[in-house]
Amino acid sequence: MPTLPSEPHRAREMAESFGADAERYDRTRPRYPDAMVAAIVAASPGPDLLDVGCGTGIEARQFAASGRRVLGVEPDARMAAYARGRDLDVEVATFEDWDPAGRSFDAVIAGTAWHWVDPRAGAAKAARVLRPGGRFAAFWNVFALPPEVAKATAEVCLRVMPDSPIDFHAVARGGVDGYRPILDRAADGIRATDGFGDVEEWRYDWERPYTRDEWLDQLPTQGAYTRLPPDALARVLDGTGAAIDALGGGFTMRYTAAVVTAARTAAS
Repeated sequence: MPTLPSEPHRAREMAESFGADAERYDRTRPRYPDAMVAAIVAASPGPDLLDVGCGTGIEARQFAASGRRVLGVEPDARMAAYARGRDLDVEVATFEDWDPAGRSFDAVIAGTAWHWVDPRAGAAKAARVLRPGGRFAAFWNVFALPPEVAKATAEVCLRVMPDSPIDFHAVARGGVDGYRPILDRAADGIRATDGFGDVEEWRYDWERPYTRDEWLDQLPTQGAYTRLPPDALARVLDGTGAAIDALGGGFTMRYTAAVVTAARTAAS
């Protein structure tokens, strides 16, 4: 769901708000398709991987299980602490300010996080720390709610947050098309950077059933809602929950893991 302002990397309060409930974030946010992880691993020349905006370590653990040596960079110390508690190596910094200290990597990834990075500065830094032939891959789990649930959520959000810069109508559109500005910004940042080959977009479709309670448990971890006062959040949850109840108390979410990726061509 594109719940983001036009230049999300400048919205630092939102970007660093997710650690308020790191346990809920880790418990409720979806993992990524095994086929996507395997494709990025296969396209990388070696095992050393840098995870930008690693959060609680959701994708980092998946790549570690595939034999990668993962270093995370995460601006929120609370999220980093949670990831460290799951045996991950994490350094606290924004990617733009992070000091690689001479280290280089076979892959640089970002799971549902690259929109919080300046797309040009981030791509340039990724190019600097990637070895020749290394793989950059930013990816997002893009979901498409059932139309009834999407419409109800958008309508209640517009009532609760009438002055929000977020385009809640994009909620109703859903899917990869609604995420197009985010994907295009990532691709444009790569194209503006020397040292990368052609930008590719990979997609992996998958589904997951949700009960009403499961979806309402995840909803507060999304950027539009992490800083809402409790009474306002309750109104959003009530409106969304009523729509799910009308569908019988659950639904099947259609996800697309959308990947923007390119290979490092040569050292600059």
